[in-house]
Formats: sequence, structure tokens, C-alpha cells
Amino acid sequence: MASLDTRVHTVNVCILGAGIIGAATAYYLSQSGIRCTVVEREGVACAASGKAGGFLAQDWCRGTALDALARRSFGLHAELAETLGADIGYRRLDTYLVHSGVAPAPPEGWTGGWLDGQARIGGRLGSANTTAQVHPGRLTRALVDAAVANGATLKIGAVTGITLRQRKVIGVELGDERLAADAVIIAMGPWSILAQSWLGLAPVGGLKGYSIVLKPSTPVPAEAIFVEGDQGAPEIYPRPDGHVYVCGAPSEDPLPLRPGAISIDADACAQLHREVGRLSTTLRDAQVVHHQACYRPVTADGLPMIGPIPNAVGAFVATGHNCWGILNGPATGEALAALIATGVSSEVSLAAFDPQRFTPSSHDTPDLERIAARSDPFH
Repeated sequence: MASLDTRVHTVNVCILGAGIIGAATAYYLSQSGIRCTVVEREGVACAASGKAGGFLAQDWCRGTALDALARRSFGLHAELAETLGADIGYRRLDTYLVHSGVAPAPPEGWTGGWLDGQARIGGRLGSANTTAQVHPGRLTRALVDAAVANGATLKIGAVTGITLRQRKVIGVELGDERLAADAVIIAMGPWSILAQSWLGLAPVGGLKGYSIVLKPSTPVPAEAIFVEGDQGAPEIYPRPDGHVYVCGAPSEDPLPLRPGAISIDADACAQLHREVGRLSTTLRDAQVVHHQACYRPVTADGLPMIGPIPNAVGAFVATGHNCWGILNGPATGEALAALIATGVSSEVSLAAFDPQRFTPSSHDTPDLERIAARSDPFH
């Protein structure tokens, strides 16, 4: 367990970023009775947290430093589905590996024939006991709404700096306006890189990926699909509302200055539709509801940074979760809120994610290609 002497003095927390990490932290802080303000530049869930797939796996991080965080968070997702009082698109589901480019073969236990094209089931990756899904945008907004109902404040604005006095946080700058704060949490996803100039934080990079949302004419069962093959490797998540989320198509585009400036390559999105269309006529003929792109935040070693920022009392960071941001958001928020409220990160140790592991001499630029390959659950 990490400890920090902040419990007595921290009464006003400013959270920078209203994605899943900032929203979950605000929710659990508000549950602890600590006043917080969430500052977001363009709106709640305006970046990856509004465009992610929302796939949840209990044990896919086993054998890694993320395992305890993932297991705790998997359970918290189920709790939140019951307690938030909002439709967040949560349900358990079966998960399969599919090989593309081969003739179809009926899999044992397969519930329907919607994968009727060049697809063969390679095996079951998870059951309703170990895999689930949530609608990330709905979850993030529900967490912020619950925090606001419990006394938190949501403020739209662009942060321009952090004010320190004798190495202690005293405020957040929003242009000509200053918000008083005893503590600040950097939870801006890949845009947390701005904190390099404010607080000397280690670099954070952004991995871009495209996704589409389809509306088929007939329902698709609760079966998440991970595809392997030489004709693309999309991930397919049918949602309870009848839509089907499809992601893949990585890109090397540099991170823009703000989420609203993210470009969308129509050809990349069309390619995604063609890839899943070869697997399923249901998806081939489905209406495309959304073309999307977002950036996943990554660090130099592929693990998130969660905890106090060195040399700035009252400064914290929670970012770099890569493809597991939605999964690990609740447990990250819970642990960070407990650390600020009590001085101890309850339930899950944050030692492996300590930002101090990146000394000034180790502030390497993230190797995005290496991190992307390592985040693939099949490699």
C-alpha cells in the first residue's frame, strides 16, 4: 500500500479531465465527502472514454502488474451497474477468438449463425463469469452525474497551468481565472503530456485507433469477437441496445492539441466495415451509425502512472492505461480517492504504478509500436 500525508490538509481537489479516470476519481472522492471540481476542455467523455469499446475482462491481465487492479475493477463495474441508477450498457457475455479468411465451421456451443462468412471459431476466450461489457460514454457520464449530485462541480475550460507555492499546489490556472485547490489530479489521457511543463511529469504518448458503430437489422447475440487473420484483426462488441461496436485500424497520426481536432479517415473506417463484412452478412449489410477515432494514453513502460507526482505536494496523476482504461477506471478512481482521503490506497496497491519510477534520466519517449504490440492480448 502506498501512503501519503494528505488526509488532514486536502479538502478541495481539482481533477483535470472528465474521461473515465477523472470521472471515477470524482465519484469516489465525492463518496468520501471531499469537495472536488472536474475540469474538462470539451465535455464529459469527449475523447477515448466516449469512443472506446467497453470490453471488460476479469483475468486477462494475469501474470502482470495490472492483475489485482483489473480484478478489483471488474467487480466494481458490476457494483456500479447496480448502484448508479443509470443504463450504462453493462452485461456479461461470452468471448471468442475467430480466425478470418477460412471457411466457416460450426463451433461447439455457438448460439447463432450470424458469423456466416469467412470465419472459424478458434476457441472460447471468456465466459459470462469472466468477461463483460459496458457503454463507456454512458458510464463516464453517469459517474460524473453521481459525483455532481453528491457535491462535486463540473467546469468546462482549458487548463493553462498549475500554481505552486513552496512546491505545494495552491491552484489551477484557466487562462485569466484561477481555481483554488489543495490538490490536483492530472487525468487528461494522452493530453497529460501538458503536465511535463507544469510539473515535470514523465512523457505520455497517444496511440490512435479507428472504430465504427453499426446498426444491424437483426439482433446480434452477446458474444464478443476477437479476430485473427491476414485480412485485418478487428474486435467486435455487440451492445445491449442493438448496436455493434467494431474497432481496429491503428494509425500513426500525431496527437492533436485537443480532442475536437482529431481527424477521422473515412477510408480506414470503411476498411473496418469491409473486414467484418467478410465475416458476417449481418454486419456487412448493417447501417454505419458512427465513424470514430481516439487516442489511447501510453507510458514508456506500458504501465499507467497512478499516484503522487514527485516534488509537488498535492499533485497526483492517473493516466497511461492504454487499452485497459475503461476496465481499470473504477479501481483506479477508488484507489486514488482513498489515497487522497486517508493517506492509503485501499484494496489495491499502487506501488507498481508509482510515477516516481520515471526519474528525470528515464523520461524516455514512449515506443508506441512496442507498446501497441504488447497490449494485444494474443501476443
